[in-house]
Amino acid sequence: MKVILHLTARPDTVEALKAVLVRIAQHSRTEAGCISYQVLQDPAELCNFTLVEDWVDAAALAHHMTLPHTRQGFAEGLPLLACELDMRRLVEVG
Repeated sequence: MKVILHLTARPDTVEALKAVLVRIAQHSRTEAGCISYQVLQDPAELCNFTLVEDWVDAAALAHHMTLPHTRQGFAEGLPLLACELDMRRLVEVG
């Protein structure tokens, strides 16, 4: 199970959002079921971030979404966004 999140910070909240995303990633990488968790920033548009997550299965992702660091990250991060986040859950085909 893969998750791709696109987030756009307001210009005045770029560093704050980056800190929240890095903290979530650090915690998430230690979770059972997390294969990888990347935080990417667009060097041409510093307000734009992409998270690329890979989980062993949907159950691992569902568990991740219930954990305190994940819930806290959403609570802290959502107010820093310039627009609604784009979150996609994907499975590999073929």
